[in-house]
Amino acid sequence: MALSYARLGFYIVLFSFITLQSIDSKYAPTWDSLDKRPLPQWFDDSKVGILICWGVYSVPAWGGWGAEWFWWWWKGANQTKYIDYMSKTYPPGVTFQDLAASWRAQLYDPSEWADIFKAAGAKYVVLTSKHHEGFTLWPSKVSWNWNAMDVGPKRDLLGDLAVAIRNRTDIHFGLYHSLFEWFNPLYLKDKANKFATQDFVKTKTGPELYELVNKYQPELIWSDGEWEAEDTYWNSTNFIAWLYNDSPVKNKVVVNDRWGSRTLCKHGDYYTCQDRYNPGKLQNHKWENAMTIDKLSWGYRRNAPLSDYLTMVELTTTIAETISCGGNILVNIGPTADGRIPPIFEERLRQMGQWLKVNGEAIYGSKPWAFQNDTATHGVWYTYQKATDSVYAIVTGGKMPFGKLMLGAPNPSPGTQVTLLGYTGGPFRFDRNPPGGIAIDVPAIPASQMPCDWAWTFKFTQLAN
Repeated sequence: MALSYARLGFYIVLFSFITLQSIDSKYAPTWDSLDKRPLPQWFDDSKVGILICWGVYSVPAWGGWGAEWFWWWWKGANQTKYIDYMSKTYPPGVTFQDLAASWRAQLYDPSEWADIFKAAGAKYVVLTSKHHEGFTLWPSKVSWNWNAMDVGPKRDLLGDLAVAIRNRTDIHFGLYHSLFEWFNPLYLKDKANKFATQDFVKTKTGPELYELVNKYQPELIWSDGEWEAEDTYWNSTNFIAWLYNDSPVKNKVVVNDRWGSRTLCKHGDYYTCQDRYNPGKLQNHKWENAMTIDKLSWGYRRNAPLSDYLTMVELTTTIAETISCGGNILVNIGPTADGRIPPIFEERLRQMGQWLKVNGEAIYGSKPWAFQNDTATHGVWYTYQKATDSVYAIVTGGKMPFGKLMLGAPNPSPGTQVTLLGYTGGPFRFDRNPPGGIAIDVPAIPASQMPCDWAWTFKFTQLAN
């Protein structure tokens, strides 16, 4: 009996060792291994996020396409209109470093930001920790004298927002990080060496990533600036393996697909594929539509006319299209240099929150249905809730379809009920179309009883399909 217990103890120890060893080495630093990791459920359920594009480029805050690329358009591409703008706006000899020194963020109130994001209905937020200019919004140990604590705001802009988000909301906190930097001498040297050397990665951008994760524990890493070099130069798989296996966020963190010149739309917890990616059809891998309220720019532009901003009809349509096809939507805003969310962005976010408060049942935690868009009526997009076996038809375009709403996709059963989310008037009458589909009688609902504006959601229970 003593021998049996000894053997039992031996096997328990051996099993524990093997189990711990397998956990420690669960994901190898290869894409074949990393791509097998299941997507943390919170990300698929969240559906709606907000991207905050904020940096030194918010000081000049000017341009056409991509104000966040201001430094490059001015000093990299030497575009005439940017050179002329600087000569008209600033004293001779002003450098981009001078613009950083003048950045104050004196009106920045992260608690106010957090409240706006909560009111917007966002379930995750992503802040640009560092854009391609290399300026970090936190006091990075490897970005000496080129960070928001040493220069300009004299403040940990990133850390203050992380605290506000976590103290005031249940929103997941994520970080954008650019791998490359336009004018960093170490990066330019590695580039000149055809990326055979890794001085920039080993001493700058790599340590930044580990520093960000260990210090701020983001639940999402939105990588960018990857396209000039292979993922092997960036040491991407080594970092992600550590992230999944040993980091303080290993059980909940998600990463996108921008980790090397050939990883886009191929590797990562979710794909972004390209900016403003909206394929309009179901994808076989989780994806995200990172898009902008300012149609031309991620960073704030003080010269943007009203016509350059999405209307709420356009925004709700994009939300419906994206979620119907299995994606998440990441809605970008650009704060001002003094730390405000401009009124046009705040209005759109709060309006989005109002719409989601009524229609969120069809968005959060939903899954793609058998049909993504309707076969008879244009601009109708479908989602599905497994828990209640309910189908939702989101009617976009800004016009409520009073009278007969003809839908080709839903196949009603004798027990089917059709209701309108947010409307208390009860189920709607409908007829089954002989060729298939359904014809809903939509009454003339008084304006005082309309549940929302811009897009409306019809809920179907007990469909035959």
